[in-house]
Amino acid sequence: MSLDTITSYTGAKLQIRHKKKSPASMFLGVFAWIIGFLFVLPVLWMVLTSFHKESDAATNPPSLFAPLVTDGFETFFGSNPWPSLINSGTASIVSTILVLLLAFPAAYALSIRPVRKWTDVLFFFLSTKFMPIVAALLPLYLFAQKVGLLDNIWMLVIFYTVMNLPIAIWMLRSFLAEVPKEMLEAAEVDGAGLIRTMREVVAPVVMPGIASAALICFIFSWNELLFARVLTGTVAQTAPVFLTGFVTSQGLFLAKVCAASLVVSLPVLIAGFAAQDKLVQGLSMGAVK
Repeated sequence: MSLDTITSYTGAKLQIRHKKKSPASMFLGVFAWIIGFLFVLPVLWMVLTSFHKESDAATNPPSLFAPLVTDGFETFFGSNPWPSLINSGTASIVSTILVLLLAFPAAYALSIRPVRKWTDVLFFFLSTKFMPIVAALLPLYLFAQKVGLLDNIWMLVIFYTVMNLPIAIWMLRSFLAEVPKEMLEAAEVDGAGLIRTMREVVAPVVMPGIASAALICFIFSWNELLFARVLTGTVAQTAPVFLTGFVTSQGLFLAKVCAASLVVSLPVLIAGFAAQDKLVQGLSMGAVK
């Protein structure tokens, strides 16, 4: 390649790099920032309200520059929320691990080594989400009562596993479908068995997808309220059920509810920020074909 060619190529590249953004792209960028701010605004308002007194939080319109206090947090931690937080953590983490252990081989069988009528299998998994949750409430309650699992955290672990398993299978299948077949053929030539291929060859490639599926299952389990409210009492009470205790017959204590909601939301926020890169990479990998 001649010097003139290199110079012209470099000049064209710099010209493209320094090209000004069009008004349309600038407008879309500003519009995206506005939409993002509208999504974050309720969360910011909740954080601000949690540091206000009840009298300031209940004013209409709300007092933006009211004195900041920690009364809501003191009330929350003074009511001993730790058993409920531990129950939510146990049910969410254990069920997420079980979901991944079951969903990964199932997704492998439906994508890399597809079974017969695999489309019917996928539709069956999806059809389990068609029924409204309320429709299964009474049968599950009677079953838990019959087997003695009412107010038992392991009943929630089983239910959250069953609830999130179809979602995880669908997500992981889209990730596993992108794995190059040449990698599997090379592993087979080297004598790797099925378990070793899944663990050492496939799993590292789709780790962003596994992380995103795990995070979504963890969020769904942590935030679940209806079944936890019906199937638990005092022993296996979860954090969302504990939050409902701040809504009493005396009224809604807004500052206390905001403080409690902020604390209960922290594990999900921390997990989301910790897995942010893998979550974005995994969702992008599953969406781009």
